[in-house]
Amino acid sequence: MELLGKNREELRAYCQALGGPAYRGDQIYHWLYGEREFAIERMSNLPTALREKLQREATITLPEVRQRYVSADGSVRYLLGLPVQDDKGVNRPAAVEAVFMPSEARQTVCISTQAGCAVDCQFCLTAQLGLIRNLSAGEMVAQVLVPLEEMESRESGVELAGRTNVVLMGQGEPLLNFENVMAALRILLDPEGVGLSPKHVTLSTSGIVPGIARLVKEEVRPKLAISLNASSDEQRDVLMPINKKYPLKVLIETCRNYPLRNWEHLTFEYVMLGGVNDTREDARRVVRLLAPLKSVKVNLIPWNPGELPYKESSAEAIEEFRRILTDKGVPAFVRYSRGRDVMAACGQLALKEVRESPLRVVG
Repeated sequence: MELLGKNREELRAYCQALGGPAYRGDQIYHWLYGEREFAIERMSNLPTALREKLQREATITLPEVRQRYVSADGSVRYLLGLPVQDDKGVNRPAAVEAVFMPSEARQTVCISTQAGCAVDCQFCLTAQLGLIRNLSAGEMVAQVLVPLEEMESRESGVELAGRTNVVLMGQGEPLLNFENVMAALRILLDPEGVGLSPKHVTLSTSGIVPGIARLVKEEVRPKLAISLNASSDEQRDVLMPINKKYPLKVLIETCRNYPLRNWEHLTFEYVMLGGVNDTREDARRVVRLLAPLKSVKVNLIPWNPGELPYKESSAEAIEEFRRILTDKGVPAFVRYSRGRDVMAACGQLALKEVRESPLRVVG
């Protein structure tokens, strides 16, 4: 049995099935997620007989860290190897990326929820991969635990801050892998699991309306961010084909009905594409789109270069866009992505393994 990704109840039931008391599952749960301990033999408060049985019958499978690309700004893009099964049950290699971003007050880990992506946003390199497969809860949790444990244990020169943020903004559309994503989030947000605060975990979606409606019903849920990236259906149909299924009117109405906690706002992400969606009229249309909503903010994200037929908006266009939104009462902030020089920024995660490149590869 694979232990990583199992919740407390599953581990308790497993320990009982092995003939031991249920509370041994609580101990394993704490070792995995609270202590980030992945070696069964070092789970010292478990009886020797149970440890031996677990070593025979259970596994703790961590992704293989194939490469680490270290940015000049301190961010690290992890290339993680994963197993994938074809329709005949044969394992074939797959990979995803996670990004560790340190800062003085906190560290942020950006994780993937799928290998590849099926949503096909035209400005995002990940879309070029198509969907390979969904990730399991354990594979998502591991993308948080492995960088944290590695940074703490290796001579990385990084001292972990007291707060960890997690953003589900890597490869994939989280709401198209809903069950596994929620299973991972329940572990990440459990005070006795990984122990992250819902205030510090954000799920980003392209606007999967049924998934947003399901998220509302969850007892434990992260903050929500919507990738808007266009000011009209005509624009968004081209940039984000998912808009043809869930057009802006439907998406905005769903957001209007989304219940916000008293500390929460709804975030809209807007990738600035030079000459495409960055005009003054675009900004005014965004203001009108968001007018029915309460407690929103907009993150303006300069497009990160990749092998796609787009260009960055000028600094002047971005500032004018921000000013129009802010003057009309819509809080707007420019968010420059970390790790651009190692293809770790928003929209750049596409498994681009460069054999001979200026990227600094570690370990």
